[in-house]
Amino acid sequence: MSEHHTYKKIEVVGSSKVSIDDAIRNAIAECNKSVKNMDWFEVTETRGHIKDGKVGHFQVTLKIGFRIEGS
Repeated sequence: MSEHHTYKKIEVVGSSKVSIDDAIRNAIAECNKSVKNMDWFEVTETRGHIKDGKVGHFQVTLKIGFRIEGS
């Protein structure tokens, strides 16, 4: 088997009323339902929604890298 791998990236947005960390974990958990061979993630954007002068929810944009099968 080769020591070299080929990866593909997808971009997803996770959200949470609790924290940025929770938003990241929610996005990864949801992707795990349908994406195989996930290896890494990169947070590319962080933002949130303000409701009544307080944080309503957090949003993070992630790039998730996964290994292409057979590579």
